[in-house]
Formats: sequence, structure tokens, C-alpha cells
Amino acid sequence: MFSHPIRRIARRPLGPIATIPLLALGGCGMQVLDPAGDVAQQQAHLVIISTVLMLLIIVPVLALTVFFAWRYRASSTTAEHRPDWDHSTGLELVIWSAPLLIIIALGAITWISTHTLDPYRRLSRIAPGQAIAPGSKPLEIDVVALDWKWLFIYPEQGIATVNQLALPINREVRFRISASSVMNSFYVPTLAGQIYAMPGMETKLHAVLNRTGTFEGFSANYSGAGFSGMHFPVEGMSGGDFDRWVARSRVAAGRLDSAAYLVLAKPSEDVPARRWASVDPMLFDHIVNMCVAPGQSCTNATMRMDMTARTSGVAPVPIDDSAHPATDGGAKGALLRSPQEKGASPRQSAPANAPTLPSHT
Repeated sequence: MFSHPIRRIARRPLGPIATIPLLALGGCGMQVLDPAGDVAQQQAHLVIISTVLMLLIIVPVLALTVFFAWRYRASSTTAEHRPDWDHSTGLELVIWSAPLLIIIALGAITWISTHTLDPYRRLSRIAPGQAIAPGSKPLEIDVVALDWKWLFIYPEQGIATVNQLALPINREVRFRISASSVMNSFYVPTLAGQIYAMPGMETKLHAVLNRTGTFEGFSANYSGAGFSGMHFPVEGMSGGDFDRWVARSRVAAGRLDSAAYLVLAKPSEDVPARRWASVDPMLFDHIVNMCVAPGQSCTNATMRMDMTARTSGVAPVPIDDSAHPATDGGAKGALLRSPQEKGASPRQSAPANAPTLPSHT
């Protein structure tokens, strides 16, 4: 795509130097500016509009810098020399009014787009000039960032996949996003902007895919040793192809329940795509509320108990740790132990080679 322009530039004076940035850009996928969904298309327009508005200042400033350097060079005999000049009302108006107008324009665009493209807000259209049909229901997909792979649960279809996301084109999709351990970020550049995935929390993203094909999704937030392998293909399919893909997934072996999830959640790298024919309908809610393992108290239940106790004026019932044994068979952490369980230990001595600090009397 860049071969002919680069060839022409290279033949000009200083051409080889000018081609270096273009060659660097040639390795970029340019996915942000080549979207396959309406939300990403609107975001790409924002990038272009913002860049053009800022160039209205940057380009004249750079051009005038070169002009003034040439015009008022030491060897010039035509430039007027005015050492006492210190003010120009007209120049001040230009210098301050142009940036002010650009800031106002950027502010207005940002305010409008922030509300229009709110990821928690349902879409008003699936394509330019094509509104969402009244009463239409978005496709629900639950997303969980694991160490180091992506889990996708389709509640309506009752299936689940790892590192494989299939979407029907021209249908609104509502993602519910969470994480198993550390903060992560779900990002499909051709679909919509990135949304953070956080343990114990649920974020949302509404988007639509308008073009068939295979696109790239990945983690946009460093999350540990296997972060570089957190890539997954996004398959854009027609409605019929998506239904057939769901039917094939339903004959896959295995059910994703709490026990299978705890095995899956263990850290692993470069995990191949996998599917489950059925899934526990409460699994995602348990993941968000951090109570997948047996004996764990769900955070929403704990918060509800605390709120009920506050409103009723009754002190909350203390949690009996003995009813919640450690899930890995090991000892409880120090914060969960009673003073009797912690016991006493001698004061730890400093390492033998540690420097001795002077005493203060």
C-alpha cells in the first residue's frame, strides 16, 4: 500500500531520510482507523477530527518558525530591523483567539461524544442511517480476564469459549466484563474502545460489528508474565453462520462449572482456543462476587447483610471462619486467624551482615 509513494519520495533529495517514518508506519495494522463496527467508526472520526483541529495550530507554527528563521537570518539585507518593537494588538488576537476557538470546538465535540459513545449506554443505531429496531435485544456476552487468557460466556446460548470470540454482524452486543485476579483491559480496536476488567467489579461495553472477517482482540493492560499471549481472534459472522457456530459449540465436550473454572483460572500462557457445550448460568455472577470456590462468601451477600444490619440498627453477625475453610487445604491467612491461633514468636534478628545503626540516648 505504501510501496509506490515511498518509491517516489525516495527519488527526491533527502528522500531516503524521509522514508524512514513511512517505513515504520508500514508495519502498523492501522486497526483504529480501519474499523469494522459503527462505534469504532465514530471513534475513528473523533481521532481524525481532533488531529485536524490541532494541525490548524501546529502546521502554521512550524511553517512560521521556518519562515522567521529564514527571513530574519543574520545575512539578510532586506529584513527590517526594529529593536524597539514590543507589541501588536492584531498579532495578539490571532495568537490567542485561534487556540481558544480550537479548544472550544474540541470541548464541544468531547462533551457530545462522551455521552453518545458512553460504553454503558445502549446503542441508538447499528450503522449510519440504520436505527436499532424497537424491542430488539442485544446479544449478551460475559467476559472474564484470566491469567493469561480470555473467557467468553454466552448466557443466552449456554456455551463458553476461551480465546475465541464470535459475533453476528449488525446486531448490538452487550459485554459484561470482569477479571479473576489482577486488573486487565479488554480491547478489540476494530469494534470499540478498550474497557478495563477488574476483579470484584463489573464493567460494560455496548458495540456492534458491521463486517464479516477475522479481527484481533487483546489485553491492553500489562497483567504479568503471560500478558503478551493474551490475544484472541474475533470472528465476524452472518446471522446464519453464527447460529451454526453455536450449534457446533453445543456438541463440544465438557461443562464449565465452578470446579472446571477453578482449574481454568490457574495461571497458564499461550492457551489455545477451547469451547464448552454448557456453562453454569450463575458462574459469571459468582466470579464478579468472588465466591466461585466452595465456602467463600459472596461480596454482594456480605454487603447486603451489612446494609440490613445498619438500617435495622442490629450489629452485624460476625463471620465464623471455621465455616469457611481454606479452599486450597492450607492454613488460613494471618488476617483470618484469631489471636490464639497466631501465637507468639521471638523478635526477628537482623541479618548478620546488616550495618549497625548508631543508638540514640
